[in-house]
Amino acid sequence: MAEAPTNTFLSFSAVGNREDLTNVIYDISPTDTPFMSGIDRTDATAVLHEWQTDSLAAASSSNATFEGGDATSDAVTATTRLSNTCQISDKVPRVSGTQEAVNKAGRRSELSYQVAKMSRELKRDMESILLRNGAEVTGDATTIRQLGAVNSWLDTNTSAGSGGSDGSVGNTARTDGTQRTLTEALLKDVIKSTWDAGGDPDCIMVGSFNKQKISGFTGNATRFKGAEDKTLVAAIDIYDSDFGELQIVPNRFMRARDCLVVQKDMWAVAYLRPFTLYDLAKTGDSERRQLLAEYTLESRNEAASGGVFDLSTS
Repeated sequence: MAEAPTNTFLSFSAVGNREDLTNVIYDISPTDTPFMSGIDRTDATAVLHEWQTDSLAAASSSNATFEGGDATSDAVTATTRLSNTCQISDKVPRVSGTQEAVNKAGRRSELSYQVAKMSRELKRDMESILLRNGAEVTGDATTIRQLGAVNSWLDTNTSAGSGGSDGSVGNTARTDGTQRTLTEALLKDVIKSTWDAGGDPDCIMVGSFNKQKISGFTGNATRFKGAEDKTLVAAIDIYDSDFGELQIVPNRFMRARDCLVVQKDMWAVAYLRPFTLYDLAKTGDSERRQLLAEYTLESRNEAASGGVFDLSTS
């Protein structure tokens, strides 16, 4: 067997070779937050954020009155006052003085790098929080405040599996039912229901598995692509329903068993304190920062949106 010549000094024996560590840090963790980025942003001025909704009286096909007759007063209804509690979310990086001082690959300052990294993590956390199945918790000295997420608001235009039940005005989480396959018929029923309720949904938000399920819908359309492009069209990104076009948006941070039909301008993130970076007191040979946001979800009218729930995920 061939081997290195006698007395050849090999790298295996060397102790002074410099390491080969690239000056780049590779990270493919996704940071897209389509729900939080797609809905409105507004301000909150108190821990309990409140707003009002209203609706018109049902249209009457018998609205006729006598010539010269006296005016008859119609019933007047009050607005509906809704609320949601602001939640605090944070990330706190802590770096020792030594780690900040040593020569590092891929970043000059460890603290700055960790702050930037955790800011992206906080954004992902907030997207997941807004889309979780969680009810409002008003909190106290021993209980953390939590906002009522999307699923706890939807109760007008929903489709649930056996045993599933809806949330209510943000303070009741929905109950999951038996999972079933997402079908075009289920989706069309919810879109129709939102339109009948007065909504104009513009977005269908799903996880990866059910995004592919929707791409398999046949509807009544034929897909065309020029042969010269040598491309097979296997995805649907716009669903052209009987009541308008809806963009189909995959979301990595929502529950995979949910399919949300959303009118985006009927939702908003209300910030009591927007993203803020605080310097924390130095208590030893380390530096700390706190990245913090205090916010809640404003459901301007849940009847403009809907959901197909309890879906199969594999």
